Amino acid sequence: MGLNLNDKKAVVAEVSAKVATAQTIVVAEYRGIQVGHLTQLRAKARTQGVYLRVLKNTLARKSVEGTQFANLADSMVGPLIYSISDDAVAAAKVIADFAKTNDKLVITAGNYAGKQLDKAAVVALASIPSREVLISQILGLMLTPVSSFARGLAALAAKKGEGAAPAEETAAAEEAPAAA
Repeated sequence: MGLNLNDKKAVVAEVSAKVATAQTIVVAEYRGIQVGHLTQLRAKARTQGVYLRVLKNTLARKSVEGTQFANLADSMVGPLIYSISDDAVAAAKVIADFAKTNDKLVITAGNYAGKQLDKAAVVALASIPSREVLISQILGLMLTPVSSFARGLAALAAKKGEGAAPAEETAAAEEAPAAA
């Protein structure tokens, strides 16, 4: 059943709101994918914070009109699923990971911060670690000198403690015969 004009306006408004805050949009053809597999893809997208939706291409074109993603309108042909995310990598990662396990999902195009991406560029974008992973890697690098210094101090203290222990033992040994 088709959408009436008010429903179409509501869909365009909803998608436009997502597009306004998005950094990345990835478009993929889903022809021939079973409903159960699409449900799995949607669940994965939800956990990653990605807005995933099958849209009529005319509604999608109206949603990106006048935004940094307007050049993506030329790629909106055929049965497409739209992956939209605020995170620069999440939309590409969800679609690319699913496309690895299901050859019927074909990445058509993408757009990151106004730059048109082809399939290879979307896959390359998907291979970048997520923001959280990058932050943890940077923090690990920042903590390495501090933890190395702390380990060095602990080793130095242990070494000094080993040198002092025999002197204390000999002093204790000397006092023991004198007391007898």
